This record gives sequence, structure tokens and C-alpha cells, in this order.
Amino acid sequence: MREKRYPDEFKIEAVKQVTERGHQIADVAERLGVTPKSFHNWINKFDKPEKQHTTIDNQQAEIRKLKAELRRVTKERNILKEATVYFASESKKKYTFIKSRLRQYPIRTLCKTLGVNRSDFYSWLKEPHSPRAIEDKRLLGKIKQYWLESGCVYGYINITLDLKDDGETVGKNRVYRIMSQAKIKAIRSYKRNPSFGGGNVSHTAPNTLNRGFDVDKPNKVWVTDFTFIRTHEGWLYLTVVIDLFSRQVVGWTMKSSAKADLVIDALLMAVWRRSPSEKVLIHSAQGVQYTSSNWRSFLKENNLQASMSRRGKCHDNAVAESFFSLLKKDRVKRKIYRTRAEARSEIFNYIEYFYNPVRHHGSNNGLSPMKFEKQYYENLESS
Repeated sequence: MREKRYPDEFKIEAVKQVTERGHQIADVAERLGVTPKSFHNWINKFDKPEKQHTTIDNQQAEIRKLKAELRRVTKERNILKEATVYFASESKKKYTFIKSRLRQYPIRTLCKTLGVNRSDFYSWLKEPHSPRAIEDKRLLGKIKQYWLESGCVYGYINITLDLKDDGETVGKNRVYRIMSQAKIKAIRSYKRNPSFGGGNVSHTAPNTLNRGFDVDKPNKVWVTDFTFIRTHEGWLYLTVVIDLFSRQVVGWTMKSSAKADLVIDALLMAVWRRSPSEKVLIHSAQGVQYTSSNWRSFLKENNLQASMSRRGKCHDNAVAESFFSLLKKDRVKRKIYRTRAEARSEIFNYIEYFYNPVRHHGSNNGLSPMKFEKQYYENLESS
């Protein structure tokens, strides 16, 4: 098998996960599927000091606020973890727990985390909460953690999956009730962007896919499409290539113009990363980028077969449309980025650090795209 190759665009954004976002090298390397040694080489090559004169905008303030909130709920979660033994016995013992941790945590944090009014704590609450209410408080700490880690886009179904992955025995209805009472809900709002013009009709391919979105193995069918992201510097055009089997984004590129190389470079990344051994069906729209001679030549040279949606039938490429909808609900949320570089960094983080390795996907039985593929190959080896 050929060694995986990555374009400089991918490497630069990957390095920023460590140099700008503060993630650990080993963690980023594992999530992106590269070796720590290769990642160190990328850092040595692309982490060049540059003078930057930027102003703090609303988005940066939101990120700092989110990180501060994440630190706060992490502290709450640690407190609740230590207090579990007290919850299992008489409820009034949680006040004993608070007293025993006064040197370690502020009284305000302890009482808030455990759902205790400070005045009630000082007077030793006469009517303690029921065991179920205390357990709800404990679960709420975890719910906040997973909700924030998702970028505030997970609803009660995905939160329930995270809780079960962590060993909790809890139903989705209970999670829904706890989240509703705490006014925690998934952030949703996105209006679909207008479509792009069609290409040369004489160079279109038949709709071979024909909405056959259920695929039995990786690298059999890929779908591709592109959209645009608003920035104050102008449009940033994003192309993705998605493997229909797992819904994993296997190729992408971001450029300031929507020329043919925008879609070809994304497909090139997919070919480099996946190294398919058999012919792959590539489904796209009928845009001018997908009917160009360069596109058709690239498919022929790389053993790829074209399939195209029917004109005006956006549902023929529903999987790509669904991904863009998720991206814009989960991250973009109608915002206008200050620069294209800022948008690139945010979108890279979403695709490679959240969507592919972490985000639950309904078509994968609740598993993320990467976990679903890993399960497939493990089952293949054991059979």
C-alpha cells in the first residue's frame, strides 16, 4: 500500500492545533491518523514565527468564554467524582463532604456544583434532596462537559450516547429532562446557501449512484461538493470528499476562488489518504468544475468513475448537502469570519478534530466516521 500523503494546506492547519489551540501532539496525531514523528516534522517545517497585529473580535471572545466555561465544568465534574461515595449513602453527608474540601475548593464552587444553597449548608439542610435528585446533579455535570466539548451542538440523543460510552446507565428521556431543566439545548440555525451554475451538458456523467447512499465497504463510493463561507476578506470556498460507507471526510480543500483546482485538490487529498486499490465511483453535481477537461482527465488518470446528480435535483447528493448543513449549524452559525485564515483554522478543527473522530453519526449506529471504519476493519480481520 502506498504511504499516505498530505498537502501542505492540511499540515499547516494540523500544526495550528498544537501551536495555537494548545492540543497535545500525541492527541492530534492520533486523531488525524499520523505518527507523532511525522507530526514533529510538520511542526519543524511549518511552525515559523510571524509578527501578527490582530484585534480581538467577537469570535475570539466567544472562544475564550467557552474555554473558561469548559474549565469550570471540568472542576465541577472533578468535585462530583470525588463526592460519589457520599451520594451513595445518606444525602446529608454531602455537607460533610463540602466541609472536608473547603481547603481545596472555594465554598461557592462546592455549593454550586453540588446544588447546595450556601445558607442551607451553614444551617445543615433540614430536608435533603432525594437520591435521584442528587444523581441528576451528578449527571448534569457530565452533560455540561459533553455539551461544551461538542461546541454546544449536541442534543439529548448524542449526549446520551456519550454518557453510555462513559459507562453510565441512563435513558434518553432522563437526559432530555435534565437538559431541559438546566436550559441546555443544541444550537441550531442555518439557511442553505444558493447553488452554483451548471456545467457543459455534453460532458455530464449519468446518475450512476441514483441515491444509493448505503454502501457495504470503504473506498467504494465517494461523494463531493463545495460551498462557500463568508469572511470579511471575501468568500472562502470549501470542497469536501466524503466516503459514503462511513460518512468520513477523506479529502478537502479551501481556496479563495471556485476554479477547477478547488475540487481537484480535494479529490487528490482523498486519493493520497486512502490509496484505493479498486475503481471508486465519484458522485458530484453538474457544476462547471465537475465537467471541466481537467476534472475528467484527473478521474481517468486515477481510476475513478464519474457519477452526477440530475439537474435541479439536490437530493441526489444529499450526503454532501447534509455535511455542509451540519458544519454550518455546528460551527459557522451565520457568522462572518474576520479573515480566510481564521475560517480555515475553524473548519479544519471541525472536520479533522471533531467530525471525523468524535461526532456521533446516525447512519453509523451512533459511532463517529473513524470509529465506524475501525470497527469494520476489526470485524473483517476477526472473520
